[in-house]
Amino acid sequence: MLLQMPATVPEPSAADAELRLRARTALHRKSLSRPLRQACNDDLIEPSTTVLDYGCGRGGDLARLRRAGVACMGWDPAHRRRGSPGPADVVNLGFVVNVIEDPAERARTLRSAWSFAKRVLIVSARLRSDAGDLAGVPFRDGIRTSTGTFQKLFAQDELRTWVESTLGERVAVAGPGIVYVFRDPVTAQEWTLRRLRRVRRRAPVSRSLLARHDGLLAPLIAFIEERGRLPRDGELEQSTELKRVFGSPRAAFATVRRVTGTEPWDEIRELRSRDLLVFLALARFGGRPRPKDLPDAVRLDVRDLFGSHRAACEQADRLLLAIADHDRMRAAADASSVGWASSTAMCVHADAIAELPPVLRVLDGVARQLVGELPSATVVKLSLGTPTVTYFEYPDFDRVPHPTLASAYEVSLDRLDCVYRDYSGHDDPPILHRKEILLSTSDPRRARFARLTRQEQRAGLYRDPAGIGRRSEWQRRVESVGAYYRGHRLVRRGPNQSTPTRHDRSRSGTRTRRVPETTAIPVNRQ
Repeated sequence: MLLQMPATVPEPSAADAELRLRARTALHRKSLSRPLRQACNDDLIEPSTTVLDYGCGRGGDLARLRRAGVACMGWDPAHRRRGSPGPADVVNLGFVVNVIEDPAERARTLRSAWSFAKRVLIVSARLRSDAGDLAGVPFRDGIRTSTGTFQKLFAQDELRTWVESTLGERVAVAGPGIVYVFRDPVTAQEWTLRRLRRVRRRAPVSRSLLARHDGLLAPLIAFIEERGRLPRDGELEQSTELKRVFGSPRAAFATVRRVTGTEPWDEIRELRSRDLLVFLALARFGGRPRPKDLPDAVRLDVRDLFGSHRAACEQADRLLLAIADHDRMRAAADASSVGWASSTAMCVHADAIAELPPVLRVLDGVARQLVGELPSATVVKLSLGTPTVTYFEYPDFDRVPHPTLASAYEVSLDRLDCVYRDYSGHDDPPILHRKEILLSTSDPRRARFARLTRQEQRAGLYRDPAGIGRRSEWQRRVESVGAYYRGHRLVRRGPNQSTPTRHDRSRSGTRTRRVPETTAIPVNRQ
């Protein structure tokens, strides 16, 4: 049977044409996309989690999640139109809203994705700061690129504000161009507080004590290290057994304190109190949670560590006001047991942020509420006189004696703006010296880095600090004293030994934009 063609073929609609243009933006991914990778790192996606990739493109993320054992489904108006999207624990709207040229349709898409999210919605979009050399002509509220596709480039705070106003829900910033919207406010508070607890201080408990009681004390010790207080009834599975052996969890802990002393436990209690103060201070920006909005365990933490929710909030308010007090910020920097302080700034390794005084942690926390987490950040600079925080990336910090600066994210809190600078293509990039002073005193890397600094001081490499902040000058100076690097050791070259390959390599990347030839990282401290 022959099929008769219609007399006229209907012209494609404008919507069909736009859909075909949007389809061009779908990538062939070789790894999990950044928003979903961030969600996995934040423990929002686990094998027991269901995921809907709303606007999944060619489905690369779906294949990778399924290989990891995650139950997921995808829907895309151009590449995967069969079937209908359904509810899921986690819904990913990954780099979709920025390719929709109609603001009304953009908002409808966001609301539609939110309607399927049972626990959390992940929204991501391209930012102006990392658009690189993307060129185009202005079109509506974005640009039309040379390939005919549309891109709406957001500012970091613009994305957060737009999602909040469109959905009428509070938003948590997860990273540059990535925000989370939690269905349950208690879950949102748990996630925020978990991020603030970057490290867990461990007390020196004797193994023989644990062995004598068959590990019965280990869960109790872990609980107190995590929360800074004793467990209440029902919070610890081993409570009944602890009562049988020791009389009560309190009596069991008293046994531990007799062996270890009180000092480490007082320090843990102080650290957990600081965590809560920073958490409550930062929560003021988006509307501080009421006690009923806090997880039960956190509500008990506040009561045991501060006496009442009101008393804790009053302390948190005073802490928040202090970030505008230059004298107090300067005093906190001088009193800090970690990092390097100048008259205008405090620099510290990202791993040691949790050990800073609370007022400095609040400044860092406010910046992270704007920009989110930056997993690649190595060194953090906190300006003491202006509300500015800069996150520096030194990808070879552990491996190379004097690593080169790859990128920097400057977060201005008064302008609510983030500026990204790329140094990867720089001919003579800034380098880092005296890495040990940025680390915690308990960091195992510190001794190795300090030994190298002492060798460099004996060789006279720091006598004239002018110019050594750049790789070329430092290499010239090292060669002038007849030395080279072997790992984190400065080695004198023999009379007949040729100069080995230089110890540091410039990291090449796809972005090669020129940046101002400045760096805020300290390079000298006598």
